[in-house]
Amino acid sequence: MRLPCDLQSAAAALLLFTSPALARRIPVAIEGDNLESRDTPVRQVAVIGAGAAGSSAAYHLRKYAEQYNVGVNITIFEKTDHIGGRTLTINPYDDPSLRLELGASIFIEKNYILNKSVEEFGLRKKDPDVGSDPKMGIWDGEKFLFEIDTSSSWISQLWHIVWQYGVRTPKRTNDLVQETVSKFLRMYEEPYFPFKSLTQRAYDLGLTSVTGATGEEFLKTNDIYGAYAHDIIQASTRVNYASNIGRLHGLDTMVAMAPAGSTAVQGGNWQIFQKMVESSGATIMLNTSVSSIAFAKTGNETTTSARYSLRAIHSSSQEDTAYPVEFDNVILANPYQFSNIKIADGVLETHIDEIPYVQLHVTIFTSPFRYSPGFFGLENPKALPGTVLTTLGKNDNATSGVEGAGSAGFFSISMLRKLVNPKTQKEEYAYKIFSPEKVTPEFLRRLFGVKVPETFVAEPKDQSSAEVGPISWYYPHVFYSYPKAEPRVTFQDPIVGTGLYYTSGMESFISTMETNALMGKNVARLIVDDMRGVESGGVQSGDGSLAPGQQLKMTCDRAGRGAGRGGVRKAGEVPKTRPTELPEMPLVDL
Repeated sequence: MRLPCDLQSAAAALLLFTSPALARRIPVAIEGDNLESRDTPVRQVAVIGAGAAGSSAAYHLRKYAEQYNVGVNITIFEKTDHIGGRTLTINPYDDPSLRLELGASIFIEKNYILNKSVEEFGLRKKDPDVGSDPKMGIWDGEKFLFEIDTSSSWISQLWHIVWQYGVRTPKRTNDLVQETVSKFLRMYEEPYFPFKSLTQRAYDLGLTSVTGATGEEFLKTNDIYGAYAHDIIQASTRVNYASNIGRLHGLDTMVAMAPAGSTAVQGGNWQIFQKMVESSGATIMLNTSVSSIAFAKTGNETTTSARYSLRAIHSSSQEDTAYPVEFDNVILANPYQFSNIKIADGVLETHIDEIPYVQLHVTIFTSPFRYSPGFFGLENPKALPGTVLTTLGKNDNATSGVEGAGSAGFFSISMLRKLVNPKTQKEEYAYKIFSPEKVTPEFLRRLFGVKVPETFVAEPKDQSSAEVGPISWYYPHVFYSYPKAEPRVTFQDPIVGTGLYYTSGMESFISTMETNALMGKNVARLIVDDMRGVESGGVQSGDGSLAPGQQLKMTCDRAGRGAGRGGVRKAGEVPKTRPTELPEMPLVDL
């Protein structure tokens, strides 16, 4: 049963704060509700951020509340004008009937939360936008090391890989990926779900030895190295995480190699999270940035259950205004370091780590031209693959070039699909580039072998002219896309204060739409279990001693493996204790 809150006393302030069009589904009053009373069973929950984690938290909070017959009112604050965070679509040629994924583009068959949501909401799946040219190649900045036709039969593709790399290494890699992913998937199940400590769960499932090493180290430990690791695996980590295996931790390396059953939602993956928010029945505050979190006058850190007051700024007024509802729980569902939220003294009981993020330039554009073979050192244009992934050159290392891009200078170029230019009514190609720096006209000039104006898209002298230049439409964007996932064995836990939760610790563990949605679901379950008076999440062993994950955190700090509170190894630093040399600890019965 849903028990909406009484906002009658705050109606005037709320209307001043935002417009009805932006604050949707404001709950109506019910006789007997009293926001000032701690006797009410209804929890007021604020979710800050409507990306994958925040949307999932709201959606699962509603589902668990209904399942266990407890009352919640949910308010979502989102600083942008859209739901879905880094899941974004754009319209080529500014035509609303055409859409291309700008942000998170795919999910896979083992992403259980996303796939279940797609089915529940009746969304339609489609193949990812990589079908304009089925040929794929891996380039090291000088030559192509590997090429394959992805439209050929799986037997043909397998034979092609075996012919170049042999049987043993690809098979060992596949087995290792399956073994590692299977361990992670247990996080969805009891007794590993829900969890109050991500560090503990990582240790319980045997994943700290994976996250505590670089991908290169983890692969070598499992007898995987040489050309296959350098060509295939590293090209996968670069296109998925903009990082080389010598820097990225082992778990993200395995995730990058697990794209089986890749799919997308027709019209945009953001629709999954839009539907989650709609299903949650939450009040949605778009274009609204939370500026501060403090204890409310009716509660503080010394009371049994603290209450919080929030101040926020709406983009239309830029006024810092107190929100008229106090909250029992607050979920910080975006990276705290980018939020510009001021948290009052005493609110945080656990320090929130500042994690370095990858600044990724994503450039989508259209052109009537295909790549110039000369750019890649080729003569025959028919030999060019439509999708070009990259790896390090023979004289590069993991940190060569800008942010490790090496001699290639970019991470990937994909020919997404063919589109009809509405101005010329001719077919053109839609391209997508991942790079560590802004794409320049000079780079595109070399890529296509034609002159590109400084404005990228040239304005025709005659406005009625149907002529277009080499770049007919152009859209650049910069994401702080994912953390620089360097080796670490401790992770930010989701509970950072009394009734205060944080989801972005998951991103240093695994950064995907699915894993962020999992952390949102986890936090929702912890809140509802707390409402029910049920202890869950397991931070202690049955005898009251510290659980293995908690012991691990203390051991790692003492061993000096961490850099500050975050437990992150510095670039090039060799840990004083290798993950496989940890002191013996009591094991959880798996």
